[in-house]
Amino acid sequence: MALPPYDPNFKFAFSLGTIAKHQDYDESASAAVVALDLISSARFALKLDSVYTEYSAKYVVDNAAGSHGGRKLTVKDCLEFALNKGGIPKAEDWPRLGSVITPPSSYKPDLVSMKGQVIEPQTIEEACDMVVDQPVGAKLHVFKPHIELQQDGIYCGTSGEPASYVGLRDAIIVGVEKIQGKSIGTVKVWYKKFIFLKVAMSRWFQLYSPDGTHTGIKRTDYLVDFCVPRLSMD
Repeated sequence: MALPPYDPNFKFAFSLGTIAKHQDYDESASAAVVALDLISSARFALKLDSVYTEYSAKYVVDNAAGSHGGRKLTVKDCLEFALNKGGIPKAEDWPRLGSVITPPSSYKPDLVSMKGQVIEPQTIEEACDMVVDQPVGAKLHVFKPHIELQQDGIYCGTSGEPASYVGLRDAIIVGVEKIQGKSIGTVKVWYKKFIFLKVAMSRWFQLYSPDGTHTGIKRTDYLVDFCVPRLSMD
């Protein structure tokens, strides 16, 4: 399948698509990876760390999940845990995500103290403004095969052609530029691993099933649910 070329004048797609099921997707792990990447980037930018330092996403998953009634963690949940629960260890001091190793109860890793608050930009314009100072967390509406075929092009989701809707995936907006007069975000998406996409930030879509019935996904931007860790220097 060849994707249509980027059209800067195209804004809104009524898409016919199916809902894809991905049983191997771990929402809490994804949220923790993205949240800790945001924190690492913010700490490095503020010179709280002299080099980019990776912190333990698994520690957050292991310790934050119980305080949210068994529901899946979000990036905001993970950020709030890291900033308000006494600190988190560096990645090297705790098992990696996917590891079956459980540290003994007597093991107390060195925790790096972190304080701050989570800011939630309400619009894509507010998120773009904040990207000037630091990366911004978000969720990206993902379609197949577009996510896999995009490569060096601009991700526009579906332009109306049949597609498989994967769902929302955690992401980080790391920059915004103008291409052909339109805002295009450089977005780091957690999709089994981090991948980089150029995303058309002015595009919207609404999803319908192949039989024409509505799927419940109303008209929306491709990037939604923004959040930013605002760290304290104290």
